Order: sequence, then C-alpha cells, then structure tokens
Amino acid sequence: MKIDRRNFFKVLGVTGTTVALGGTLNAAPKNQKETEFYSILCDSTRCVGCQTCEFSCAEANGLPEPTEGPEVGVVRKTTEKSRTVVNAYKTSKGEVYVKTQCMHCSQPACAAACLTRAMDKTKEGPVVWNGNKCMGCRYCMVSCPFNMPKFEYHSANPIIQKCTLCYERIKEGKIPACVANCPAQALTFGKRRDLLKEARKRIVENPGQYVDYIYGEHEAGGTGFLYLSPVPFHELGFNTRIQKSSYPELSKGFLYSVPSIFVLWPPVLLGIYEATKNNQLKEKENE
Repeated sequence: MKIDRRNFFKVLGVTGTTVALGGTLNAAPKNQKETEFYSILCDSTRCVGCQTCEFSCAEANGLPEPTEGPEVGVVRKTTEKSRTVVNAYKTSKGEVYVKTQCMHCSQPACAAACLTRAMDKTKEGPVVWNGNKCMGCRYCMVSCPFNMPKFEYHSANPIIQKCTLCYERIKEGKIPACVANCPAQALTFGKRRDLLKEARKRIVENPGQYVDYIYGEHEAGGTGFLYLSPVPFHELGFNTRIQKSSYPELSKGFLYSVPSIFVLWPPVLLGIYEATKNNQLKEKENE
C-alpha cells in the first residue's frame, strides 16, 4: 500500500507550484458536471434477504464468503472482508431487508480528502482506490459520512477495502456482480438520471407501496446508490441527518483536484472532518 516515492514527491512539487501560482490543479474535464454516472437502484420492497449479492460480491473480488445472515436486531456492517452486507429490520410494515455498501457519492468526501488521489471518482461513476498512489494516511476513512472505507489492520500488506461498483466489469461492458445475480430483481443498474426516473415512476404508480422519497438523490450532494423503501428510511437504519449538499463543498477545491498541501490542505481536511464526524457520532448513538 506504499506510494511510489518518486511519484509522491512529484505530487508535492506540482501542488507546491500550484500554490505559488495561486491556481488549482484540475484533473477532470471541464464538462465534468455534465457527466452521467452509472448508478444502482436498490428497491427494498423487492429484496428477500437471500444474500446472493453478498456471495456474488465475495466471488467477484476474491473475498471470503459470508458466514452470517441478516437477523432482526443485529446490524451487520461492511468490513475489510465484506464489501456489502444485507440487514433485516422490523418495521411498521413488517420485516424489510436492506443492502449496504459504499454509496459512490457524486462528489465524494473521501476523494476530496485524499492528498494523492489514491481514492478517486472515475468518469463512469465508481469511486475506486489505487494502492499504487496511497500513502497510508487513511483520511478517506475519516472523511466518509457513510463510514465505508475499511482498512486491513491485521494484514502484512494492508489495503483499503470498499465496494468499487465492480469498476473493472463496467469497463468491460458488464454490469456489477450483485446486480447480475440478484434473483428478486431488487437491484437495477444504469445511468443515474434514468434510475431516478424509474424510481419516481415506481413511486407514482404504486403510492401505497413506497414512501415518496428516494434516498441518495440529494444526500451528501447525491450518491451512486439510490434507495426505495416501503417505510420511512429511519426505520431501516439510514442516516437521515446526512446533509443534502456535498461535504467537499464546505471546503473549496474538492472533487478531481489535488489539494494544495502547504496552504489549503489543513483547512480542507478539517472542514470535511468536522462536517462528517457529527453524523458518525449521531449514527453510533442511534445504534
């Protein structure tokens, strides 16, 4: 997980020059806001808790198969060995299952907090981690409002683990493994704009089946995973206190830019950290 020494100092030199010139180093195309990201729509009214998504994810990524299943009253979390988990919740409409994983934010705090762009938002939409660039600071873990990046503390060669939206499969023209193997069709893959239209269509056509809200449409500035639910989202363990604007917007020079470490980096990281830690504390209090 160690960053190449030559590349690291190259980054330092470029960012130092950027500070001196008073500019920013933009790595994204100018029309980045017009990019349509790939996303996944999770319909919890269709999920049967079979864990096929978990087994498919484990197989696709060379991870151990899950040994525990969803159980009401037990909240399973993603770990360095499991990139996605399914939990069961007792709700006002009976037992409901929910898949959890990295949310692939449109403007991810983890990428904004990463000095070397080891954590990066791709043009296709997935937020991925590149071990060749990582310097091991783990600021991505501190900054994520959904507490998703996980570190392999007990490994001799530790890496950051999280869902990648099966980025390699997407590049090959395939769909994510969890979507491809979901027997209940609870997961739908496509462009984010199209999935939002599909979600609204389901809500309008089935008013008694869904609450009139799409989680992820606006949370944290918008996320790559979108959710439909038959009950208010707080009944399913969702953090409903997540702010609607993106966390990197609290500090300038966020997505697709290398922070200017000598001048801008401390306030950028501090701003994101302060904004996210309260949400994480509140989430722990509600567990």
